[in-house]
Amino acid sequence: MLTAQAYKKLSEIERQLRKQSWIDKKRCQQWIATFIHWCDAQHIELGPRISHQSLRFDRALIQQVNEALESQRLVTIEQWQSGLTSAEQAEQGVNEDKTNRQGPRAQRVLVNIPASPPAWLSAQPRSMHDVDWREINLEQCDVLIQVENLDSFYAFSPPIPALSDYANPLVVYRGDSHYGGGFKQIASAWKATQKPHLYAGDFDIRGIGIALSSGASHLLLPPLAWLTEQATPFHDPAKQLEHRPRLQHHRDQLPATHPLQPYLTLLLDQQSGLRQQWLGERLERVALV
Repeated sequence: MLTAQAYKKLSEIERQLRKQSWIDKKRCQQWIATFIHWCDAQHIELGPRISHQSLRFDRALIQQVNEALESQRLVTIEQWQSGLTSAEQAEQGVNEDKTNRQGPRAQRVLVNIPASPPAWLSAQPRSMHDVDWREINLEQCDVLIQVENLDSFYAFSPPIPALSDYANPLVVYRGDSHYGGGFKQIASAWKATQKPHLYAGDFDIRGIGIALSSGASHLLLPPLAWLTEQATPFHDPAKQLEHRPRLQHHRDQLPATHPLQPYLTLLLDQQSGLRQQWLGERLERVALV
C-alpha cells in the first residue's frame, strides 16, 4: 500500500504535471525507492522512465498508478487530500491516513443554551452541547458571547442587565486543545455578520489580549469603581509581562476618553487584575475597540 508520504508527493507531482509534461525525481529519496517497489508489485512497467539516478514522472504513469489504486478500492492520487475526516476518507476509499485526517473536534464548539431536558434528567436552566459550528444559524443569533474559562462557561447565564438588549445570545466556550480550533472558525464567520462579539474572561493582560485576538468588540466587566477596589496584583502574574507591549500599543491607539482607558490604567499602571471567577454577575459592556 502506498504510504501517506507517497500520496502527498504524488499529489504534488500530479498538480505540477498539469502545467508541464514530465518531472524527474532523484532515486536517493526514500519515498521514491518505496514507490518503485510498489510499482513492481503492481506490474507497472517503468521502462525508460527509470535511470540509475532518477525516476521520470509523466501523466501516463500517474494514470497507471490511479488505475492500480482503483482496482484495489483505494483512494486515487486526484482524490487524496489532507484534512478529511475518517468518515470522509472512508467514502473516498478503504485506506485511511490518520496522520493527515481532520481531528474529530476540528469543527466542534461547546455552546451554552436554554435547557429542555428529557424526563430522566433533572431540570436545569442551561444546557451544554458539543456541536459542529457550521450547523449553527448565525443569522438567528444577535450577539456572540465568548467565555474564557470552562468553569465560568458552565455557570454562565445570559439573563443579566448587560445582555437585556439581546433576545438570542450565542454563548460559546473560548476553547482549549479540544475546542479552540472550532471557536476560531466560528469567530471568523461571526465577524462577517458585523454583530456584537462580547468577551467574558479574566481581567488581566493575557485575557484582554485573547479578547483582541479573537475579534471581540466588547468586554463584560464589573463597574470600574467596584473593580478598582477588588483588583489585586496577585491576579496580574509576572508571566504575563510578555503580553504587556501589545496592550500598551492598543491603549496608545485609543482616544483618551475611550471607556476602556481607565480599565487599562488599572491593568498596566497599577498592575492589578482579577480572575473571571471573582468578577461576579454584575457586569457591564465595555467597548474594546
